[in-house]
Amino acid sequence: MHAVTGATGQLGRLVIEELLKTVPPGEIVAAVRDPAKAEAFAAKGVVVRQADYNRPETLRSAFAGVDKLLFVSSNELGGRAAQHQAVIDAAEAAGVGLVAYTSILHADRSSLKLADDHRQTEAALRSSGLPAVLLRNGWYTENYLMALHSALEHGAMAGAARMGRISLAARADYAAAAAAVLLLSDQAGRTYELAGDDGWTLADLAGEVTRQSGKTVAYHDLSQADYEAMLAGAGLPPLLCSLLADADAKAAGGALLDDERALSRLIGRPTTPVAQTVTTALRG
Repeated sequence: MHAVTGATGQLGRLVIEELLKTVPPGEIVAAVRDPAKAEAFAAKGVVVRQADYNRPETLRSAFAGVDKLLFVSSNELGGRAAQHQAVIDAAEAAGVGLVAYTSILHADRSSLKLADDHRQTEAALRSSGLPAVLLRNGWYTENYLMALHSALEHGAMAGAARMGRISLAARADYAAAAAAVLLLSDQAGRTYELAGDDGWTLADLAGEVTRQSGKTVAYHDLSQADYEAMLAGAGLPPLLCSLLADADAKAAGGALLDDERALSRLIGRPTTPVAQTVTTALRG
């Protein structure tokens, strides 16, 4: 059986949909914190099991009989270490045959503060002895389009990445890669550095929004401190503000750039053009 944690989340949901294209639904486990939110999957015949990272007792039963597990990293910043260790311990106890973990681009050498938890999890996987494959995901295009309507209203997009190029890809591209790895054989020990085919600056992105929307949207580059303060003013949690501002500042030096095109090779097609993701966001 193939299992996906966080299956009702933005990435996990897309991975399940990818698997359903080729895998019988009864051979897919949607491992979720709240099974009530997975009724749509259950209606398709997908096996729904509770798997709460904060309740380790739910994890071992969720992983029972699972051959391959997509371990989607937690979004609870500041609490990942214990949660991720609980997942690893449960997968080991359940005898999972392969764990595919969603890490971050170039985790072993990344200067991003966000990479710290991922390095720790990668080390824990190595120590466990579990057969594992690392999916080191780059930046999602959608990360920079969450505030699109505000940008259109104010005529500006802000960041702290200067003219740094970022290898953007759509969330669906990373989902397709995760599903592909679960369906391939001999993946244990592999590491994939996954990123979009093309590098974009935030000024480029603002220009694309301008082109498609017909409304002028300028890119305003801020200092790391000012960008963090702006995010805090928008109501984001302090730790998230710090990590996002740090990521932007490090992107200025190329920390989110990768031109090896491993992602497009893995999914067998070019990554989704940024322009296409902007179109989708504008329609949303």
